[in-house]
Amino acid sequence: MRHLILSAAIPALLLGACAGTPNMDEYFSPMSVTGADETVVSTNDSPPPHFPRDLTPAGVAAADDHLALEQVDGAEAMAFVAEENRKSLAALTGDPRYETFRREAEAILTAEDRIPMPSFLGDGVGNFWQDAANPKGVWRRTTLDSYRTAQPRWETLLDIDALAKAEGRDWVFKGADCLAPDETRCLINLSDGGKDAVVVREFDLTTKRFVDGGFNLPEGKHRIEWLDRDTLLVATDFGPGTMTESGYPFIVKTLKRGQTLDQATEVYRGEQGDGGYGVSPAVYRDKEGVVQAVIITRPLDTFRSETWSLGHDGKAQKLNLPERVGISGVIDGRLVFSPDQAWSFDGEDYVAGSLLALPLGVLGETRPHGRIGRDDALVFQPAQRQALQGVAVLSDTLVAAVTDNVAGTLLRFQAGPSGWTAAPIAVPANLAVGLGDSSKSRGQVFVSTQGFLVPPTLSLADASAGSLTEFKAAPAKFDASTHVTEQYEATSTDGTKIPYFVTRPRDLAMDGTAPTVMLGYGGFQISLNPAYKPEMGKLWLERGGVFVQANIRGGGEFGPDWHQAALDGNRQRAFDDFAAVARDLERRGITSPRHLGIYGRSNGGVLTSVSITQHPELFNAAVIESPLIDMLRYHELPAGASWIGEYGDPRIPEEAEWIARYSAYQQLRPEVDYPRVYITTNTRDDRVHPGHARKFAARLGDQGHDHLYYEDTAGGHSNDADPVANARRWARHYVYLAQQLMD
Repeated sequence: MRHLILSAAIPALLLGACAGTPNMDEYFSPMSVTGADETVVSTNDSPPPHFPRDLTPAGVAAADDHLALEQVDGAEAMAFVAEENRKSLAALTGDPRYETFRREAEAILTAEDRIPMPSFLGDGVGNFWQDAANPKGVWRRTTLDSYRTAQPRWETLLDIDALAKAEGRDWVFKGADCLAPDETRCLINLSDGGKDAVVVREFDLTTKRFVDGGFNLPEGKHRIEWLDRDTLLVATDFGPGTMTESGYPFIVKTLKRGQTLDQATEVYRGEQGDGGYGVSPAVYRDKEGVVQAVIITRPLDTFRSETWSLGHDGKAQKLNLPERVGISGVIDGRLVFSPDQAWSFDGEDYVAGSLLALPLGVLGETRPHGRIGRDDALVFQPAQRQALQGVAVLSDTLVAAVTDNVAGTLLRFQAGPSGWTAAPIAVPANLAVGLGDSSKSRGQVFVSTQGFLVPPTLSLADASAGSLTEFKAAPAKFDASTHVTEQYEATSTDGTKIPYFVTRPRDLAMDGTAPTVMLGYGGFQISLNPAYKPEMGKLWLERGGVFVQANIRGGGEFGPDWHQAALDGNRQRAFDDFAAVARDLERRGITSPRHLGIYGRSNGGVLTSVSITQHPELFNAAVIESPLIDMLRYHELPAGASWIGEYGDPRIPEEAEWIARYSAYQQLRPEVDYPRVYITTNTRDDRVHPGHARKFAARLGDQGHDHLYYEDTAGGHSNDADPVANARRWARHYVYLAQQLMD
């Protein structure tokens, strides 16, 4: 299975059961109201003016006076966007700093001396490259030996700028899936404007042309795998009734060369009520390209799933695996996976976050094997502050990136007569360690290391030798000599210790005046590890700013338990953790509310919008990007229903009650002095609907709160369409932050 990933989802209104009119006092508590020179406590326990008295979906919709803004290209919505953009661009691009910021960011994002991130491709390596001359990018390849040199000799395979111009489409390259072992036939994913939905076309690397009469799928959120040269496994929209309410497929079919989708043969079917991101096939091969296993994952919700194995006879059997599980691959007939919950098998108990390898045969409906002992099954068990961050499955070795208190390490594991043995692969201390593409045939995996002040280094790990050879080192893009990075802990409301990183000037006066940006996410078991952010360093740190990264609950920094501690009705813990870090920064004298801003995107938009409404006294700025905000209607907006396993289901009265307690769109009050926030999103974002951001901005305006709103018209959720446009995006962000925190 080979994927080049370039980046890390509408039903009609559903009427839920009504538990009666709730007691409004349950949803409101006194709120701090910040004036110019003092902080007072509001004693207003009445509901916010737009809080629905009826929390059923119909009642929530009835209380929403901005439903028209959910129409992506609706006339009222686009008029709102045009007027808000006009005002915000005047404030941001009209700032004398904007052009300098834009120019500096563009120089970084289009620099020729960036590391071209590689993927193994046939006998060499491939890379997707964007710069000022090729903003949409070129897909190219070279030999491994040439790649190691300072000036590799690249061969262009596909020019996306030329393709977009020739076809009159706003094509964005979303990766390629090439068939092992020769990898000369590839499925190219092209997005119109940066959406998650893509069209898929077969491409021949020997002719460097799309295959006449080859595989060609219309736009959709497909799940596709090569089964053999003339057969695909496809999960997609096969017509009415074949998609879940989240807009994802639940049926898998085999598609033969020359067939249309309606001629494909069904091999697996979930249910239309399934959650998550849709049923997904995966084909695992050995180093010769021979299929070892076909695994189908059927999501029950965002995180729970059933795992099925598709046999050579085309029949699927359910595997005895936990519902919360991550599968890494197959090695020597054994499935490599990590249970995200405590799990027992053959009388042995395994903790959440362990790494296991079990023969596929023992996991099926029949058991040709005897009992599997702990030594044979257990590859790795994390300590209390450790977590798996990535696993590469090679022909006879596993390589894993593991964090220990958010610092990266690298381990290799090999099976022996007495079980699995572990050995470290030396990497620089106190940096993030990430795994890139791997090759079973070569027994190699690309490894990156980086820190907040340390530019990325790309190395190649040889699994058999346990060695790491440096290939490329990115040059510094800002002066890091003026700053240091330190790790602290804050104490959250329930006593939990929350780690966070501070990157600050060495000579910082601890008087609370430092302009500080705090980043958070806190969801979906996604870890915020140390990362070199050159545009942040150049536009913010070099100008005396401080950068803080908070590792709050909901993320994956300490494994599945850290994530699950903030799920569903416990979501408030993530918000409390974030507020605790803000208070700890003030206690240490690093900054103060006047100079503290926050940034979050996607799920981080939930975090930042809630933080502003719950604790306006703690912050003076918030960049709320591509956000979820209306959490009582998020399931109505694509692809919201796929995240019910993370947030809960607003259609269930009990769950609607605790979602309503924090949903920022409903909690806004006209009498509260919020900071001037900056909300931004993208019209073509088909993952997090732009209606969230639009409605929040509109309600802020209705209540007389100063704010900025900007909506770009292309780029999608990943903002990976164009580095030149991305430079403008970062310039807007940092102009706003400078206005709020430095001026």
